[in-house]
Amino acid sequence: MRIDILCKPDHPDGCQVTAQNVRAALNLLGVQAEVHQFSDTRKMIDNRIYVEPALLIDDQVRIAGRVPEVGEIINFIVERPRYLQEVAAVA
Repeated sequence: MRIDILCKPDHPDGCQVTAQNVRAALNLLGVQAEVHQFSDTRKMIDNRIYVEPALLIDDQVRIAGRVPEVGEIINFIVERPRYLQEVAAVA
């Protein structure tokens, strides 16, 4: 699993809190994941994200414009296998 956190270079505070919440959620679930934090406006535009911070799980935008709570992140991680099964059934 890959988790990306996107922020603008001039607002690192939201990124730091989001990264802490992601790490707390991963620790509570005991899940291994790659966590990447980007402070790159170009990467945000490429992903069509115009508000920060943004949380992407496996290249899917899950939250943008606010800092997600630990419980929300846990829900996103837990529902991930179900989401992938639904996508596979449609394809």
